[in-house]
Amino acid sequence: QVQLVESGGGLVQAGGSLRLSCAASGSIFSVNAMGWYRQAAGKQRELVARITRGGNTNYAESVKGRFTISRDNAQNTVYLQMNSLKPEDTAVYYCNADAGSDRYWGQGTQVTVSS
Repeated sequence: QVQLVESGGGLVQAGGSLRLSCAASGSIFSVNAMGWYRQAAGKQRELVARITRGGNTNYAESVKGRFTISRDNAQNTVYLQMNSLKPEDTAVYYCNADAGSDRYWGQGTQVTVSS
């Protein structure tokens, strides 16, 4: 089992920045990749950014150049730095851990970007 705890969401004006954190605990050795997903009201959950054990990253086209995913292996923490935020980035952001056949989710953190 892997437990994920997110923090760092909030309300920000358009053009502002936020940094989300996801602290992982439990069977960390089983995790192949971690990522951030988001779900806006009335929409499906979508991938925002992902980082593999080897450090490879990929991003949704809508956030490329604005968001950066990183990790601190010593702290078992993954970060999502979000710059130049837009109202369309408003959503609940979820941390995800991919452990092969098992996937784990955090409780979610609300990000609201006002225009």
